[in-house]
Amino acid sequence: MPSTTPQEFRRAAGFLAAGITVVTTRLGEVDHAMTASSFTTVSLEPPLVLVCAERETRFLDAVLTCGQWAASVLDATSQDAAVWFATKGRRLEGQLDTVAHTRGPLTGAAVLSSALSVFECSTIATYDGGDHVIVVGRVLGVEVPALEEADRAGPLVHFRGRYTTVGPSH
Repeated sequence: MPSTTPQEFRRAAGFLAAGITVVTTRLGEVDHAMTASSFTTVSLEPPLVLVCAERETRFLDAVLTCGQWAASVLDATSQDAAVWFATKGRRLEGQLDTVAHTRGPLTGAAVLSSALSVFECSTIATYDGGDHVIVVGRVLGVEVPALEEADRAGPLVHFRGRYTTVGPSH
């Protein structure tokens, strides 16, 4: 098989549907947030998840310094938040002002009110991932809505370079 270009790789990877999360941390009094499609569970015992963060982001520096973070799994109504937190160079001050959120009880990180579920985590390892860093977190706690609330909207996913949705599970 011949080697691939970054463009070919991106196009091929676009056929892998991925759930969308907003990952947040709080460094001092400053909130940091980013949209991530590269978030997944790793282990049930102990409960572990991972997220991949671009090396050249303010978020990565903040999460490595703080060591605690939260991941909000976005629902179909949260595309505006996904786009906003994926915007490079946005102001840190007030970036959460237009997005309904609360503070995670275990980490103090912002958790989006519209989230289908939330994982609060403590970083236990990082790994080189090329132009990204793989951040592995031990799950300190989760928030899961009641079943009837979970059916309100399906998840927001990224497929073939765009945001889309799938129906709620029944």
